Parts: sequence; C-alpha cells; structure tokens
Amino acid sequence: MPRSILDVHVLQTVPPSNLNRDDTGSPKTARFGGVTRSRVSSQAWKRATRTAFRGTLDDTELGVRSKRLAELIGERIVGLDESLEDSAHDLAVKAVEAIGIKIAPPKNRKTDPAESGYLVFLSHHQITALAELAIESARTGAPVDRKIAKARAKADHSVDVALFGRMIADDADLNVDAAAQVAHAISVHAVANEYDYFTAVDDHKNADAEEDAGAGMIGTVEFNSATLYRYATVDVDRLRDNLGDDKATRRAVEAFLRAFVTSMPTGKQNTFANRTLPDAVLVVLRDSQPINLVGAFEEPVGDDGRVPTAITRLATHAAELHKAYDEAPVAAWVSGPGSRVDPLEAFATRSDLAATVTAVGDTVDARLS
Repeated sequence: MPRSILDVHVLQTVPPSNLNRDDTGSPKTARFGGVTRSRVSSQAWKRATRTAFRGTLDDTELGVRSKRLAELIGERIVGLDESLEDSAHDLAVKAVEAIGIKIAPPKNRKTDPAESGYLVFLSHHQITALAELAIESARTGAPVDRKIAKARAKADHSVDVALFGRMIADDADLNVDAAAQVAHAISVHAVANEYDYFTAVDDHKNADAEEDAGAGMIGTVEFNSATLYRYATVDVDRLRDNLGDDKATRRAVEAFLRAFVTSMPTGKQNTFANRTLPDAVLVVLRDSQPINLVGAFEEPVGDDGRVPTAITRLATHAAELHKAYDEAPVAAWVSGPGSRVDPLEAFATRSDLAATVTAVGDTVDARLS
C-alpha cells in the first residue's frame, strides 16, 4: 500500500486578540527569522480541533480525557445495571487499576472524587468495555482480569485518541502513537504586543447623584493582531493502524481537515470577538514525508498587503521546494475567497472547502483500498 501523508497549510488573519495566553496573561510569542512573532501553541489549536469534532462526529466516535476515570466508568456501570449503584464506584476503581492506572484516594471522601495522578484519554467504547468487565466481575465474584482489561483499553480507539495519541505514564504498553502533528502557529510578520486600558463602571454607584462617577475597577488587557501561518499533518497509514478500519479512517481524515481549518482557540474571544475564517487553505497529499512550508516566512512579510504577499510567498516556496527535492505531490487542493489565492492554483486544484474535504476523502479511500 502506498504511503499517504496529508499536509494542511492555512493562512489566517485575526484582528486584535489574545487567542493563547502565557502564565502572565500576555499573548504567546516566538522568535523566528530574527524578529518576534505572534504565536498560538499547538496544544491550543489541537484542543480547538477536538472541540470542533463534536459538530461533525457522533459522541461514540470520540473520547474523554480526564483524571476521573473511576467516576466515568462508575456512571457507565450504573447506566448498564442500576442494581450495582451502591458498588459501582469500587467496581470502577478495580477496573481502572486492572489496566495499570493507579487511583489515589480522595483527600475528602465525602466531597472529592477519586482521581488518577494524570489525565487519561479513553474512547467511549473503551469506557463501556471496562464497565462491562466490572459488571461481569461483580456477577461472577471473580477479580477483574488484568489481561482482558488491558486488551479492552487498547481496542476500539476513538477518532481523537487515534489522531492525537495517548501517553500512560504507568504503562507504556497502553500508549497510542499520534497520527497527527500540529505546529505552533506563528505570524508571517513581526509583531509588538499592545495594551488595552479599560475601566468598568459601578452601575449602582454611578446612579447615585451623591457619589462620584469613578470606575469600579481599572485594568489592562494585552493583545496583538496577526496573519498566522498554521500547519498540521496526518499520517493516514498510522491513523488506519490506530483505528483498524478504512471507513473510520476516511471519516477521521475528513473530520480533522474540516475541524482544523475552521476551528479557533477561544482565549478572550468575548473581549475581542476575533473569530475569522482562513484567507487561504492549501491541502497537499504526499507519499514521501510531511513538509512544513514555514520557511516561506523566515524573512518577515512587510506591512503592505500581508495576505496576498503571504499567499504568493507560500506558493513560490512550495514550488521551489518541490523542484529542488524532486517532490511530486500525489494531489493538492486550494480553497479561499477571491483571486488572492490564484498563485496556489499553479499546483493545486481550486475548490471550496466542502468539495476539498470530499475529494480528500475519496483519494484517501482509494489509496487505502
């Protein structure tokens, strides 16, 4: 079977915003090409992508990442057999510990739930399978079989687990290698963070003629605006190995492409109303290796016409790399509004996002089969 690597390149402009904050509340930045760039971490956009899956995939195809596995499995036990409500928590703890994850007793048994020492990513199918194993143990009186428990925790991965992977500190055998990689988004130009000085009025105090009209509080919010270059790649073959099914793999690829392109981290969005859609989307299917095209922006784009300049830079850099390293994409598609994306049509088929998603799914389907 030929190798299939899906690269997704996005140019997207966001107005004044603070999509992804550091520990001081400032927008994250990075040095690249000798200047400071706006940055949105890969973790932030992966989280946004996972959240967007809820609009395209059924809950049964998704997973849950939580420390409260015992609580989740206990609830599933009760849902399957209400007669076990009193013992569901203890049964769930035994099921979780059977797969090698330690559950620490809560500090306050009356108010705090029992938790694992770290976040664990399980699919809904795996949670149900472990709940069923716990119920079987309760009915037979036999302890939860560790071998069977591990097998159930390793089967029926959800789309998000298959894409983004899973790491279990206590047992590497339960790890899942991620099929997707997401780069930190950076601006194609230099940025300087700015500050919004704001005041909040005390309505009650302001309505009192005998009181001053001073602010109830004052503060500052740091922000910047940027045209971002975003990049992600999916190893379709690894995704197929993780999911074990061709049809599920196609659905996962289509869901990831749509969700990654249209999602956005929610940091300070009520303050800035910064939600936008991309200026250009380039999707490239390769049979060699992933190729991040960020080198197009090592020299910062100037202040005039950043979007068209960035699109031209992206097209030129991609064409030069393909020629220099004998890289012939299997297929490529470009989406975006207006004539500004025309330079990318030199090696990519122009279509809207919906048509691109379908075309990518059809191509992946054909290559898997």
